[in-house]
Amino acid sequence: MLPLHAADRDKMSSRHVYTNGGGGGYPMSPTFVESRGRSFNIKPDKYEKYQPRSSRSTFQRNRGLFLRVGGALTLLLLILGFIFPSLRPTALLPAGLTLSLFPQGEEWQIETVRYYDLSNVGGTSRGWEREERILLCAPLRDAAAHLPLFFSHLRNLTYPHHLIDLAFLVGDSKDNTLPLLSDLLSDLQTHENPREAFGEISVIEKDFGQKVNQDVESRHGFAAQASRRKSMAQARNWLLSAALRPTHSWVYWRDVDVETAPFTILEDLMRHNKDVIVPNVWRPLPDWLGGEQPYDLNSWQESETALALADTLDEDAVIVEGYAEYATWRPHLAYLRDPYGDPDMEMEIDGVGGVSILAKARVFRAGVHFPAFSFEKHAETEGFGKMAKRMKYSVIGLPHYTIWHMYEPSVDDIRHMEEMEQERQAREKEEARRGREKRESSSNSI
Repeated sequence: MLPLHAADRDKMSSRHVYTNGGGGGYPMSPTFVESRGRSFNIKPDKYEKYQPRSSRSTFQRNRGLFLRVGGALTLLLLILGFIFPSLRPTALLPAGLTLSLFPQGEEWQIETVRYYDLSNVGGTSRGWEREERILLCAPLRDAAAHLPLFFSHLRNLTYPHHLIDLAFLVGDSKDNTLPLLSDLLSDLQTHENPREAFGEISVIEKDFGQKVNQDVESRHGFAAQASRRKSMAQARNWLLSAALRPTHSWVYWRDVDVETAPFTILEDLMRHNKDVIVPNVWRPLPDWLGGEQPYDLNSWQESETALALADTLDEDAVIVEGYAEYATWRPHLAYLRDPYGDPDMEMEIDGVGGVSILAKARVFRAGVHFPAFSFEKHAETEGFGKMAKRMKYSVIGLPHYTIWHMYEPSVDDIRHMEEMEQERQAREKEEARRGREKRESSSNSI
């Protein structure tokens, strides 16, 4: 017979087992289970669950906490890496290993985002060595007759063609300028020599309601000058705003009716490293008209007479050079040419002509443009020169560096040629009459 206290302990164990369904925290031996006619299956995971806390390691007890802290730190590092590229951990990885989000050796970028450093496109005196890009702009109106010659000039440019982007604006044209331009561009870009091809090419169509005819008399008549200049200014601004890219260091404006120009004109002008620079522009004439003549009178230095004249005009008035209506007495770049002078000699000017202008792209980015209104009583290219000077940019002309504009006879020239032709015919008739009379007198004497 068991002692009293042992029997009580056995009863207590039995009561605890049945009361708690075998889960009271005391494992039962098989003998004890079988003695009560019941079967219990305690699974290993259940068994492990009821192990004393002292038997589990510190890591196991704090595993959830460690996972949460690690996840939070990883998320924080990713966010910092996106915001601050310098904190990206690629430098910590062994050679050959990279994180997919941060490719080693490359700045992380979103595919649709482009980054430009405009401090690298300021324009220098030797842009061809620094691979500085030039935007060449050419406004076109009824220019089909001049395009073949213009494209021959493009092919002859010595500045690396792949660094020159072309931009054309075709507006208010009635001829086949646009289809011919497309054909010439196709031939240019598919040349067998890949070095002949240019960079990006933009062709823009925009009409401005220009009604002034393109013949010499209409284009250069005094009455049409103000409205024509303002319309041309709009065309230039539209073309520039559509074509200027963050990669351009220079902008070169060129008329398509230039007959002769040095192949090195871009390098020659760029070498002066000025904000705005123009060459002298003359045109050839027939011998009976003197052989040659200054053409572009829009490049000039300001004069006191012109400033006084401007004060007397309405605010919308536009002063134009070369007309008796506006006697400005300005020194014109064209009239200072010496055929034997130093082509690198510089002259500060206030107004510029639009036949050939090389300007740093930063001038336009700063806000200088071609005013389509009266700016200090000037518009278009002359207003552009005045505005650039107003913003403290250098504006320079080269009096002895000359390019030649195509000769287009004016109405007066045509009239003079007709008179000369009539005189020639009358002279030939007179000479023929005298010849007959001489022959008749000779036959009579015999």
